Amino acid sequence: MAEAFAAVEIIAAKRDKGELTDPQIDWVIDAYTRGAVADEQMSALLMAILLNGMNSREISRWTDAMIRSGERMEWSAVKRTTVDKHSTGGVGDKITLPLAPLVAACGGAVPQLSGRGLGHTGGTLDKLESIPGWRASLSNEEMLKVLQDCGAVICAAGAGLAPADKKLYALRDVTATVEAIPLIASSIMSKKIAEGTSALILDVKTGNGAFMSDPLKARELAQVMVELGERAGVKTRALITAMDVPLGLTAGNALEVRESVEVLAGGGPSDVVELTVLLAREMLDAGKIKPLMDPADALMNGAAMDHWRRMILAQGGDPDAALPVAKEKIVVNAESSGEIIEMNAMKVGVSAWRLGAGRSRQGEKVQAGAGIEIHAKPGQEIKAGQPLFTLHTDEAARFERALEVLDGAVRISSTGEKVERLPLILEKIER
Repeated sequence: MAEAFAAVEIIAAKRDKGELTDPQIDWVIDAYTRGAVADEQMSALLMAILLNGMNSREISRWTDAMIRSGERMEWSAVKRTTVDKHSTGGVGDKITLPLAPLVAACGGAVPQLSGRGLGHTGGTLDKLESIPGWRASLSNEEMLKVLQDCGAVICAAGAGLAPADKKLYALRDVTATVEAIPLIASSIMSKKIAEGTSALILDVKTGNGAFMSDPLKARELAQVMVELGERAGVKTRALITAMDVPLGLTAGNALEVRESVEVLAGGGPSDVVELTVLLAREMLDAGKIKPLMDPADALMNGAAMDHWRRMILAQGGDPDAALPVAKEKIVVNAESSGEIIEMNAMKVGVSAWRLGAGRSRQGEKVQAGAGIEIHAKPGQEIKAGQPLFTLHTDEAARFERALEVLDGAVRISSTGEKVERLPLILEKIER
């Protein structure tokens, strides 16, 4: 069968700053998914998109073509309104773990299809897999059952969901085209729209530890994604949130699960609690769900913890099992006394990754117990010799490179210098 277009013509059109037509976009996504367009041709097109951009019609059509490459989830059998959250990722960002059961406890249904970590940002599935017995891969029937029984499910997206994105994601990773806003937005939103949720809250991180470190770029990405969601009939809002300092006091899989459980038990670090409650309220509001109780109350009265336990059990996990602990640990102490002025989130994230908490290529195994505990954060006083970080890994040989990147991650001052931090929420974007 003759192909409707030639890939080289489409590449040339975008290379020369032209607009791609709807039929061209439909064809190139479909042809690439079925192997009729080669990786080197799609690589050239992705680079042309990165350099010359796309207008909102092109991005919307590209996203739509990616959704049509696979199946769409359907939750009409669920009696509650479905709402979801997506974070662009950061260091110590374990918010999904307490948030999904919290929203379920307040009356929403959360079908959270999550991913694995790559590089310095952790993946939700990697974190949950540190719980003995917990399964990330569920069939669509199992997913629906867990959602109906527990009000929330966190699992891996099936192979049938936006298969074009899986191929493109792997290609972007090896062709230095990850940063293109049209490609980021379409990648995230094709999966979230295909997931079939009625409302979506986007948590777009900015600051040194975020994928979009520049707040203006983060804002642009948020606006494009909100428009894509609304065009597809999904009530979409975005919050631009701080990632200049790690979230909470842990970075690493089992360490972050432990902290999430503390939050669900009514404790935990104040920034994690504040962002979790805030996102829960936004999700309930966007879904027009009359809450059974306020999210802050659901954390204090045990309702969110009940839903967490049921959700973990339903996916084969043991919520009472001891979490894995790394074989080796060392403590990093403060070298001087004073107030902590800065803590570079990116450096902490890369250090946790070098300890074995993350992966440098798809499919690599991560260590469940590896990571970093943070003992003091910006705004706190510390004395020389007091613990600043505890580093955890199964392989002592990893300490050297992890410590190397932590050098200069923290600045301590005794001169009364002001701590300059981004506000937790920089901006809210909705249409």
